[in-house]
Amino acid sequence: MLNVEVSAQKKKKKDKKEAKEAPSVVVTDEDKRKAELYHVEAEKYYILDDFAKSFVLYQQSLEVDPGNATAYYRIAQILVRRNEFDKAMYNAQRAVKLDEKNKYFYLLLADIYSKKSDFKSAAETYEAMIRKCEKVDEYLFELAALYIYQEDYSMALNIYERIEEKFGINEQVIAQKQKLYLKQSNLDLAIAEGQKLIDAFPGEPRYVIMLAEILISNNQSERAVPYLEDLVRRDPESARALLMLADHYRKSGDAKKSNEYLNQAFGISNLDIQPKIQVLAGFIQKLPNSDIEAMALDLGEKIKIAHPDDPRSFEINGDLNMRLGNDLLALDNYKKALDLGASNFSTWQNVLQVQIKLEKYEEAISDGEQALELFPNQAGICWFLGTAYLASKAYDSAVEILEQGKKLSGSNEELKSFFNAQLGDAYNNIEEYKKSDESYEAALSFDPENDHVLNNYSYFLSLRKENLDLAKKMSTKLVLRNPDNSTYLDTHAWVLYMRGEYKEAKIYIEKALKGSDISGTIIEHYGDILFKLGEVDLAVKQWQKAKGMDESSELIDKKIADRKLYE
Repeated sequence: MLNVEVSAQKKKKKDKKEAKEAPSVVVTDEDKRKAELYHVEAEKYYILDDFAKSFVLYQQSLEVDPGNATAYYRIAQILVRRNEFDKAMYNAQRAVKLDEKNKYFYLLLADIYSKKSDFKSAAETYEAMIRKCEKVDEYLFELAALYIYQEDYSMALNIYERIEEKFGINEQVIAQKQKLYLKQSNLDLAIAEGQKLIDAFPGEPRYVIMLAEILISNNQSERAVPYLEDLVRRDPESARALLMLADHYRKSGDAKKSNEYLNQAFGISNLDIQPKIQVLAGFIQKLPNSDIEAMALDLGEKIKIAHPDDPRSFEINGDLNMRLGNDLLALDNYKKALDLGASNFSTWQNVLQVQIKLEKYEEAISDGEQALELFPNQAGICWFLGTAYLASKAYDSAVEILEQGKKLSGSNEELKSFFNAQLGDAYNNIEEYKKSDESYEAALSFDPENDHVLNNYSYFLSLRKENLDLAKKMSTKLVLRNPDNSTYLDTHAWVLYMRGEYKEAKIYIEKALKGSDISGTIIEHYGDILFKLGEVDLAVKQWQKAKGMDESSELIDKKIADRKLYE
């Protein structure tokens, strides 16, 4: 039996060399009929995907008639399926040798060489096929790619020239040639190819843009300008050209021309919104900047006018106004984006963030619950929603949502710390003091400098008259870090007051009163401290002053009427 597998193993020459001729065998008509029967059976099993049986039958066919090129071809195909590429290569070589006019034999052999990363031999196989077979010019593209794999750019360029001779000027071929010329640092030839495309298709603006992009990316933007300006003269709504010109003049320092082209481009409704958003996002990154603020706002409005039904036009305007501190306008734009179907997590989060900042807690709760249904695994939504519940004094709901967000924080210890800070406040307000203290301690273990926690933890301990040494330690640290903060000075004064250190408390409360953000609580505390120091008349005056302000206690009237301290 002719063993085609063993034949491949015993070869002494390199893989890329063609197999030797099989031994000369005299084949009778009877042998041919017998070989044909084997071959037909083999084909049947091959079609049925029974490759083991078909393999044996193809071998039996070759044993009788070693000149059957198709049998070698089929055996090679089966061996490729087995990833036995050396054996497959031998059989494919035999098929090609026996029938030099069959393109499929060459294609299989070239594919085997490619799988072995022998791109040189693969290219030689394609070259041979193109010389000897008819109607195979389309494979010039694969041949060019093989030369590119070998980084033989000169040969690849030669093949692309042959492709142009066969098929004419082609955009993809020109683009490939330009890439190769640029790899060879031959910018002039790359430009010439672009010009050739423009000359061949003078009514196609895309080819002007392609050439301009090459020039700009190779620091030749001045040479690109005439092409782009000519295109804009012929087609005033060539948005890409307008944006490229705007970018060129911006980099050149000609803000006036840059803005003119930008305004023209942004007013084109059929220009895709994404390039406009990218341009405006670049402006936003540079804000606040009084030189570009008006321009950015104007471009933002133009996007909305050109794309009134696209939520992205309102999202980017929300970002713009948020960056400028125009919180109400930012919120209006974000809400409009949601109405138009925006589904970005960041948009929902920005809505909640601005609502919390503007103290629109009821809106934040309503929108936050909706956002949580859409993004049930996002801890950020829980933080804003929990904060809104906390500010609305819905403490049980706040605890539930904040605990949920804390679990969702995973290994993000910083985010957990934010939740613990809020949970300390929430648990304190439902008088679960142990959980409150544990939450505060957990927050401080991550960030010992957290002013919010230092203030609230020490103040709540003072109100409960518990662990006043720790309260004093924290409030002392707080005022050392924030010597002009009225709220923090008041907290420290009140901790000292609860410890009976009235003279020291007076010093800090009077510092607090020098600030601009003075609440009724601070003034009432001042009165209480004065009373403890025996200055009853002054104390009553402070209580009377506190009465007409927010945040004074429920006992203020009784204190004033009885000229007596009630705690």
